[in-house]
Amino acid sequence: MRRYLFFVIWLACSLAMSAQVRLSKVDSRSQIEVQGQPMLILGGELSNSAATSIADIDEVMPRMASIGLNTVLVPAQWDLIEPIEGQFDFSTIDETVKKARENGLKVIFLWFGAWKNSMSCYAPMWFKQDTKRFPRARTAQGKPLEIASAFSEDVFLADNRAFAQLIRHIRDIDSSDNTVIMIQVENEIGMLEAARDHSSLAERVWRGDVPQDIRKAMGWKKGSWADVVGESLVGEEQFQAYYYAKYVERLAQTATHIYDIPLYVNAAMNSRGRKPGEYPSAGPLAHLADIWKTAAPSVPILAPDIYDTGFKSWASQYDMGKKNPLFIPESRCCENSGVRALYVFGEHEAVGFSPFAIDQACASDSKQVSRAYSLLKELSPILLKQRGQGCIRGMLFDQEDMEKQFHWDGMTITARHYFTLPWDSRATDGSRWREGGGIIIRMAKDEYLVAGSGIVVTFQTDEEMKQTEKAVLGEDGFADKGSEETKGKDRCSFSAKRMGIGTVDEVHVDPSGGLTYIRRLNGDQSHQGRHARISVDEYTVLRIRLYSY
Repeated sequence: MRRYLFFVIWLACSLAMSAQVRLSKVDSRSQIEVQGQPMLILGGELSNSAATSIADIDEVMPRMASIGLNTVLVPAQWDLIEPIEGQFDFSTIDETVKKARENGLKVIFLWFGAWKNSMSCYAPMWFKQDTKRFPRARTAQGKPLEIASAFSEDVFLADNRAFAQLIRHIRDIDSSDNTVIMIQVENEIGMLEAARDHSSLAERVWRGDVPQDIRKAMGWKKGSWADVVGESLVGEEQFQAYYYAKYVERLAQTATHIYDIPLYVNAAMNSRGRKPGEYPSAGPLAHLADIWKTAAPSVPILAPDIYDTGFKSWASQYDMGKKNPLFIPESRCCENSGVRALYVFGEHEAVGFSPFAIDQACASDSKQVSRAYSLLKELSPILLKQRGQGCIRGMLFDQEDMEKQFHWDGMTITARHYFTLPWDSRATDGSRWREGGGIIIRMAKDEYLVAGSGIVVTFQTDEEMKQTEKAVLGEDGFADKGSEETKGKDRCSFSAKRMGIGTVDEVHVDPSGGLTYIRRLNGDQSHQGRHARISVDEYTVLRIRLYSY
């Protein structure tokens, strides 16, 4: 009996110690698993100063849970953690983890170490004041910048020591509970005012040979950096990217040796036609992915911070399949955040999504996130089960990009913005369209789920699609008076099987992935069987069953 009791205690301890968070792969897709259970990161990042005191943390964490997040992205700030060199204070880290647990939330800590948005503004005062020991990057004209030089070993050692203490502390307080599920290494690394560092330390490396690993990966010749990549903005950015990535790789190796938890780096976008140095040069940008993946193999995710227009384009650049899964840790928090979240989990089967400064969002914007996240939580059993199987797609529409087609089973599915329908006054009153978007899931050959807001979906056989002219509809949903679309057409030439909508049911997805019937949508709600639709002001799940005739 005593031996059996000892075995039970040993087993319980072993299981607690083996509880892990990992980034696992499902076919060509990746997902976060916490204690063996996959999850979608339905996140929100706090504004930079929202967790700098115990009182702030105590106020903000319950509020984030009430919005419907399952994960909060929280800065871990070097200046607060090591205000005096060698003396560490983890009180804000402890309170964040404590309050997250109390409110059923997970945490991703963002290491604001040597760099935050390129600058070294979160380095402690003792670091900032000692510019001899901790040198700054410089422009080509010798101008010192408030950016620590990545070529300084003293900078790295100080940063690495503090980062190691943070990782060790997280391991010590959380290895059993796994409240903390990821760590961001630095924040939006990049050079400003110049494509690369021109300090004396950097110049010495610039004149040295290009390392073999990057030469092999990029197919470059032997020689110095100056000879191989040339005196150009492109070459200088590649040089700087390699050494930023090598710096991050050393931090990542430190973390992995202490506590093997998923890591990622985030990038400020090279948008609006800006040149390297006008945007944060040499960060983990999509066009530098080969360099970053070569120099920092211990960091599995390069993540975009998307604030500019062209959301779909930015997201697609960072979905590199097995090479790089899509995780969006920062996105502008706005009225479109909800449908954008639905889109990335559908089209890109993303690891996670997170609007920035959600603690400061207006009620109407946070409501969109809440409703979309509620829908995603409901859908998550199906999304996680079907992950990587080619059965899930996403939709995102605006006034300029209002239609997308999918092809399954010899059938064309056409999805459009809800305002392409003629009977909503907002479609034609001159107001700017709110984005519409969602997810379509193939459940079986003749059965689909459509979930989202502001979308309308039609189904046609491919042959029918080829033989059918697009009708111009009036406000009543019928053909416009005087339409020329069908004049001169041979009314007897149609020879294709058509796809019909048998039923459109509003459903609820239960935790096991089963579907519970709520109501049937027919007649006016499906335009007499022509389509399935979800208005701009709704977030719901529809089950569509098809037949051919």
